[in-house]
Amino acid sequence: MGRKCIGVSPANKSFAFRLENDAQTAVLENKIFKSGLSTSEFLRKLCVEEEIEIVAVSPHKSRAVFLLQKASNNLNQLAHRANSADRAGKLDQSTFSLIVSELQRLNDFLLTQVREASK
Repeated sequence: MGRKCIGVSPANKSFAFRLENDAQTAVLENKIFKSGLSTSEFLRKLCVEEEIEIVAVSPHKSRAVFLLQKASNNLNQLAHRANSADRAGKLDQSTFSLIVSELQRLNDFLLTQVREASK
């Protein structure tokens, strides 16, 4: 039985249903997994839009995105430090240019990885 909703909520109705056999259950679970949505999101989208677009999701995609976010955050911190040191006159122009070009190269690499993970 579904949980009882308290007060007025846009999601205040719950529905329960059973499938006839394990094969039907497997088909539904597979479609939900491939969609990348939660079960509730999948069924709401199916009911409202009457169609679901199945997009293959890499099982490692969320981990890859997490690592890329961490790496890009670290690159941003390094860029800020290099810029601060340059403005304070503690960094010569050739070193600053080298740092900027390496940061740009790493940024381009990360963007390529994001595009590849999204395919």
